[in-house]
Amino acid sequence: MGKKCYCGQLKPFSACCASYIRGELLAESPEILMRSRYSAYVTGAIEYLVQTTAPELQGALNIVEIQKWARENTWKMLEVLSAEGNEVEFKAHYRDRNGKLVVHHERSRFIYEAGRWFYQDGDFY
Repeated sequence: MGKKCYCGQLKPFSACCASYIRGELLAESPEILMRSRYSAYVTGAIEYLVQTTAPELQGALNIVEIQKWARENTWKMLEVLSAEGNEVEFKAHYRDRNGKLVVHHERSRFIYEAGRWFYQDGDFY
């Protein structure tokens, strides 16, 4: 068995999230979209993060800040706590630019528009 994908699935990135990030596949569920977005942070695929955010919110995104935040952190692990309906609760573990271990705990909400899932917003804990 090869290396696990960044999102935690037991298959390599190339056979998991890479296909979504490259636009070859559309995420079939909020959980898959959330996992692929985590992998996009790890790999610096900022365009994918923008494209998978709700269309009405894309214009307000600060791409430079997203890119900076993704690059200055060392992404360690993703834990999916629950995935029900259009919500996914997860913990993303990373080391910040000062080396401090941080856990980003979020319950994300997703919307389905024009045959695709998009990240809408989330509650942070």
